[in-house]
Amino acid sequence: MSFQTAPRFADVAAVDVATLPAVPVAVRPEAVRGRIDAVLPMRHASERRVRIAWELVGPDGAPVVFVAGGISAHRHVAPNTVFPEPGWANGLVGEGRTLDPARCRILAFDYIGSDGSLDAPIDTADQADAIAILLDALAIDALQGFVGYSYGALVGLQFALRHPSRLRKLVAVSGAHRPHPYAAAWRALQRRAVTLGQLQCADAQGLSLARQFAMLSYRTPEEFGERFDTAPEIVNGRVRVAAEDYLDAAGAQYVARTPVNAYVRLSESIDLHRVDPAQLGVPTLVVAVEGDRLVPLSDAVALVEGLGTHGKLRVLRSVYGHDAFLKEHDRIDALLATALRDNGENA
Repeated sequence: MSFQTAPRFADVAAVDVATLPAVPVAVRPEAVRGRIDAVLPMRHASERRVRIAWELVGPDGAPVVFVAGGISAHRHVAPNTVFPEPGWANGLVGEGRTLDPARCRILAFDYIGSDGSLDAPIDTADQADAIAILLDALAIDALQGFVGYSYGALVGLQFALRHPSRLRKLVAVSGAHRPHPYAAAWRALQRRAVTLGQLQCADAQGLSLARQFAMLSYRTPEEFGERFDTAPEIVNGRVRVAAEDYLDAAGAQYVARTPVNAYVRLSESIDLHRVDPAQLGVPTLVVAVEGDRLVPLSDAVALVEGLGTHGKLRVLRSVYGHDAFLKEHDRIDALLATALRDNGENA
């Protein structure tokens, strides 16, 4: 298996796929970002012109691992010497971790539609195909691994299904082959909150409320019991419970960085997701969390059963529920070390 590298791209004007020079190997800095324009045939829409923004970190010639998170994740996974700002997965990628950019190359991208410019139904299959386009543009033949968390796990499953020759191993954390009806109902209510805000010319308030609903589904009653078990207060004649400050802050932070249309379309994308596990032939580790209210353990078991000899299951017990991957860094890293090991070495 070869891992080739395209020429260095600056994070400036977009680069059209058709104009990329066919240079097999070039010197690459520790971290580089870029953007490409491409035509993407979409499953539930026509062909669309999309922009794919990416970040690649690690030594030239090392195996490549793609990392993808929830719908609010992006191309900047963790700080590095070139781009020192915090990433969305600081505790999962870094020195001494299985995903150590000193030993492997970490590739990530901004989800198609995450900038809010794409107003059409988006499928996880579309995201997977966009990744294949990106690999072509970067002259990367295949990935050593794909590590997907939450929505990223859904995209990873689609990538394994649609582009199996380009992936050696898949790790799917807190994601399954289909959305659970209970979780889909949660998301439908969140989207209705957004719609209600739009009808009242209060887009930000609607999106904030949707995010607050989502936080309740990401976490567990046990965590809230530990963190917010205090008596309510009466503020300006109204009762305010202990968790409201936390929820308000979560909503405000999300509104500050997320276009309304991006949230709606990516939320819909989760509910459009469908994969037949029996058709997947890539070795896959499925990681489930007890108490996950969005991806119940029974769905993870069904996925692994469908994968047959290609699937393995690991179960975490965590008070953090669906968001365990953002909190249980050491335990997730230990699972990655086993899953991505190759001939006694980590990817």
